[in-house]
Amino acid sequence: MGYSIETRCLHLEENEAKSDVYGAVSFPIYQTATFAHKGVGQSTGYDYSRLQNPTREQLEKIVASLEKGVDALAFASGMAAIATLMELFEPGDHLVVDADLYGGSIRLFQNISEKNGIEITSIDFWEEDVSQYITDKTKAIYIETPTNPMMNVTDIRKLAEFTKSRNLMLIVDNTFLSPYFQNPLELGADVVVHSGTKYLGGHNDTIAGFLVTNKEIISERLRFVIKTTGAGLSPFDSWLILRGIKTLALRMERAQENAIALVDWLKEQKRVTKVIYPGLPEHPGYEIMKKQARGFGGMLTFEVDSREFALSVLNHVKLIQFAESLGGTESLITYPITQTHADVPPDKLAANGITDRILRMSVGIESKEDLTEELERVFTLAEEELHG
Repeated sequence: MGYSIETRCLHLEENEAKSDVYGAVSFPIYQTATFAHKGVGQSTGYDYSRLQNPTREQLEKIVASLEKGVDALAFASGMAAIATLMELFEPGDHLVVDADLYGGSIRLFQNISEKNGIEITSIDFWEEDVSQYITDKTKAIYIETPTNPMMNVTDIRKLAEFTKSRNLMLIVDNTFLSPYFQNPLELGADVVVHSGTKYLGGHNDTIAGFLVTNKEIISERLRFVIKTTGAGLSPFDSWLILRGIKTLALRMERAQENAIALVDWLKEQKRVTKVIYPGLPEHPGYEIMKKQARGFGGMLTFEVDSREFALSVLNHVKLIQFAESLGGTESLITYPITQTHADVPPDKLAANGITDRILRMSVGIESKEDLTEELERVFTLAEEELHG
């Protein structure tokens, strides 16, 4: 019987990757660019840190274990991971991607991938029939679930059955839920994407990205690209993510508990016209989430009744910080239209429901009472500011 996910956040089930020369409990940082050889044809297994490094390798094995993959690759950022993934495709290939994605992903697809000859079609997977968009050039499907920031949910297992019937690659960005709450590979996905900056690192102090796969052939192709382009994560940053993962289970549970408390509070506010959280029974993806995930996460989106009120909220937050990013110990509030999705064309924003009244929250691990009091204070000040 294997270790539970809580234990796998700290320990590998194998021992050979563990450094026990000095009995260090914290895995060492191998801060070296190159490795010496004892002689011609003799190697420690490491040559040059662009190719591989013991600290990064330990991190990759931990993440592969958490996502139930055969391999994980650690990158300098989430976008570096996605950019490397796109090197698997050639000019003329076609991908169908979710319409409601992180703005950086949309920017990459529209400005880099399409320039390189890859055709991209965006659809709403949660409500559209993907089969009508498949052509003989389609090679892959790329989704987030829940999506960023509108929290749309796609049935991964159902979609995986379709992709396998058409011999397509299924790629799932699992950043919002982390491997603690959801494992897309077990549901039939071929590749999982993470911004390691977010829940895996969990402390808003370093940037990282991951690709995880359960297919050896995909692993081999990605390994060739990462060593060729040099997009791998540095030893020190690898250690920071390793340290963050140790508390992943605790942080995810606390963030979810806090998010549910704030959702309940927001639903009672007259200025709030919509609360979007997949843990709400009225959410269209609620039943799917219960089937394919072990939790609903710490991300929520809400809409207020005017642009002016949204801006006033952002002007008055203090404990909850007005900042881009998510998944850290601190609670953050984001204005997608000018931050995460600033480069998304207005027509796409409108189609996805991202207006100047939408706010996204990454709920942290502070006291839920303090977070609720913070929102009460901010809403009161915003109301006073508007009606003086």
